[in-house]
Amino acid sequence: MALISHSPPFFFFILLTLTSLFLQSYPVHSFNCASEKFTNKKIYSNCTDLPTLNSTLHWTYTPQNSSLSVAFIAPPATPNGWIAWAINPTGTGMIGSQALIAFKNSSSSMVVKTYNITTYASIVEGKISFEVLESRAEHSDGVMKIFATVKLPEKMSEVNHVWQVGGSVKDGVPVKHGFLPANMKAMGKLQLEGKAQSNGTTAGSPAVAPSTSSSSGITGIYVIPIFFSCLFGFF
Repeated sequence: MALISHSPPFFFFILLTLTSLFLQSYPVHSFNCASEKFTNKKIYSNCTDLPTLNSTLHWTYTPQNSSLSVAFIAPPATPNGWIAWAINPTGTGMIGSQALIAFKNSSSSMVVKTYNITTYASIVEGKISFEVLESRAEHSDGVMKIFATVKLPEKMSEVNHVWQVGGSVKDGVPVKHGFLPANMKAMGKLQLEGKAQSNGTTAGSPAVAPSTSSSSGITGIYVIPIFFSCLFGFF
């Protein structure tokens, strides 16, 4: 009985087939704010692909009544995790942030709750310093979305904003997020009027956000060389 020889064409065929199957088993979320559509057909004046956590932000500022409408989109760290978007009126980090956090409640319905973040240790639901005129959340295809309108002090031109994702919710309370570089760098200045760059700070055109498979910032491109190395080790 003749043995099948591992000729270069045969090996190459097997390599391509296994690589294709491998990549299909590891879906990678990729966002481009300009292509995102919403179920309520709402259109925002600005959008930006945020530089961390594979997230995007859409917003419209109405100076006549100092209201800011936002749509924040991100995949939670795990399917049962949470996402958050916040304004910090006193600093640039998480402490002091007035946060909107979305997650699934005990009946698996999406909710948005408000938190005044005073410590990294734990959070308590309560009123924030900005009036929330409306808020709701959605979840589909592994992505969560926060929709909200808040009233800001008059004549503001920019705000410090913070965004975040977490992996779990316990007894209706979001559990502390990770402290990887992607988490710690999730902050910036949001220019209320005018077009935004990918960091949401100044005028310019939005850029495509990095494709990540999780909140740790591991990109899909790293998967390919690792897999090829494994294949060459086996053949």
